[in-house]
Amino acid sequence: MARPKPATFDKQKIVAENRRARFDYAIEQTFEAGIALTGTEVKSLRSGEGSIAESYAEVTADGGVWLVNSNIPEFSHGNRFNHEPKRPRKLLLNAREINKLHGAVAREGMTLVPLTVYFNGRGRAKVELALAKGRKAHDKREHIKEREWKRDAGRIMRDHG
Repeated sequence: MARPKPATFDKQKIVAENRRARFDYAIEQTFEAGIALTGTEVKSLRSGEGSIAESYAEVTADGGVWLVNSNIPEFSHGNRFNHEPKRPRKLLLNAREINKLHGAVAREGMTLVPLTVYFNGRGRAKVELALAKGRKAHDKREHIKEREWKRDAGRIMRDHG
C-alpha cells in the first residue's frame, strides 16, 4: 500500500506565487510537480526571479504535462547558452496523476493552474499545481462577501469574546 502524501508541501523558498488564481478559480485539488529546467533557469529562480501570473498547464496527447506562458527571465551572467524566458516547461508527475488530470480536464471542463513555484527541502524546484474550475462574476462577488463576513465575524468574536 502506498504511503499517503502530506497535506501541505515542504516549501522552503517560495519564488513565484499566483495570488490571483485563488480568487479567479475554485480550487478542487492540488498536486506537487517537478519542473524540467536548464541550468540558467535554476540560477535565475534561485535569485528570486520568475513569474507565473498568466501561466497555465496543459495535458498533451502524448501524455505529458507542460507549464505554458511562465516567465523565468534570462540569467544575468548567462552566456550564449542562456535560456528562452517564456518557453514551455515540462512538468514531472506520476503516470497515474497525469491520467487523473487528463480525465478531469477533458470530461469535467476543469483547468490546471499553477499556484506557486518554490524550492523544497532538498533544493528541487517544484510547482504547486491546482485542478480548478473557473468562477463566474457572481461567484466572485459571493466569494468576496463570504470572505468579508468571516473577517468581520472574527473581529467581533475577538472584541467581545
